Amino acid sequence: MVDEESLVSFVAGGGRLSAPDNVTPRYRGELMRLMAIFVDSEMAGASGFADCINLAPGLKERITATRIVFDKFNHARQVLDLMEQFGANTGQYVGAHPWASRLDRSVNLGTRRMEGDMRLNVFHYPINGWVDAVVMNCLMGQATVVQLDELTRGSYQPLADILAGILPVEKHHAELGEKGLEAALERGHDKTDAQASVNYWYPRVADSFGSTTSDHFAQHRKYGLRQKAREELITQWQSHVYPILSHFGLKAPVPASREIDDQVSLQ
Repeated sequence: MVDEESLVSFVAGGGRLSAPDNVTPRYRGELMRLMAIFVDSEMAGASGFADCINLAPGLKERITATRIVFDKFNHARQVLDLMEQFGANTGQYVGAHPWASRLDRSVNLGTRRMEGDMRLNVFHYPINGWVDAVVMNCLMGQATVVQLDELTRGSYQPLADILAGILPVEKHHAELGEKGLEAALERGHDKTDAQASVNYWYPRVADSFGSTTSDHFAQHRKYGLRQKAREELITQWQSHVYPILSHFGLKAPVPASREIDDQVSLQ
């Protein structure tokens, strides 16, 4: 088995690992954590969005929502199959957590992780109606695209390849969220209500990029699993969502805790 120093040197030079036998225990731990976060988030995201299918205003929208749910479960399956190669007990995975469970709407976890499954915190919050669902899908869809694009450059080649195949589908999901919001506003949905959904989901989606003080990012960079820090990824995400929101006459909320100069930069 490869030693830690050799592995770090190999990936620092742009090397890609191809099988479980090629990794060290520490690398395996960080890789498994990344995969578990992805799988759990897809499982929870699909399960929560499944409850929204019957909220859709028309048959076309219900078919679209059903397809998104199918795709997300399928994405979870693909990465779960990869985890199985590392010894994960995938047979009991689906029933391991109540994936559709949600917290009270008033709760805000920030970047604090809850015990239990590894879903991103944004998937602990409940969806309140169809427009709330498409706003969430629009904002989180763009965040998923940014996060997955980063992971497709990771040093574990089998995972990078799977995520490269998933990325175009997630891009389409984000576009569907945008189209769903556009259709709702064209039907006359109250823009103030849509803005309230943006105000609710925007900071929670931003928190999905993690904490600036996370110890895991240093390890991910060391092992070549990720390179871009939280701030760079959020800036990339904002470059996508700001024009979308502006197109609909909506805007990102200004965090109350920021200084005035920081607030101006968000406009």
